[in-house]
Amino acid sequence: MARPKEFDPEAAVDQAMEVFWRKGYAATTPQDLVDALSIGKGSLYNTFGSKRGLFLRALRRYRDTQTAALSEALGRPGPVKERLRATLTALAETDLADPDQRGCLGVNSATELAGTDKEAAELTRRMLDLTEDAFRALVEEGLRTGEISSRHDPADLAALLMNTVVGMRVVARVSEGPARLTRVIEATVNSL
Repeated sequence: MARPKEFDPEAAVDQAMEVFWRKGYAATTPQDLVDALSIGKGSLYNTFGSKRGLFLRALRRYRDTQTAALSEALGRPGPVKERLRATLTALAETDLADPDQRGCLGVNSATELAGTDKEAAELTRRMLDLTEDAFRALVEEGLRTGEISSRHDPADLAALLMNTVVGMRVVARVSEGPARLTRVIEATVNSL
């Protein structure tokens, strides 16, 4: 008879996500995961199949939580430009407050693995697509209400906003303070 699991696999995915986020995929060893999750190697492999299997689950979890949080923030009531400014500011503040300067797990994974791991690349591509979709909904609302100039194509502007966020997440990893990101946020909002 198989022994029941003595750990919560969903909580383990969250803990593993933190390890991968801090160290990156390649630098994370199975022993790092075993230590962080307080489980045996057998449990790690029996539950997740491999380090890569656990990483992909963690990356999916990150994608789902981050894109849901972005959609929620952009969907709050209020003027479109103010919601955009508040959302971008919150992202910048979160990244700048992180003592490990981890940035975005999706962006980090794309730069580390996109050329070597098709499934990881597809997961990060889907995260970018969902981010762009959230921005497109905001832009379309702004066009309907007249808050955003009708000279803009919603798809083009959504792509620009998504790219702005990706750039901000990278800059925050090496930033010594909020000044540069604040300029980016203000220029972005004012360009609408």
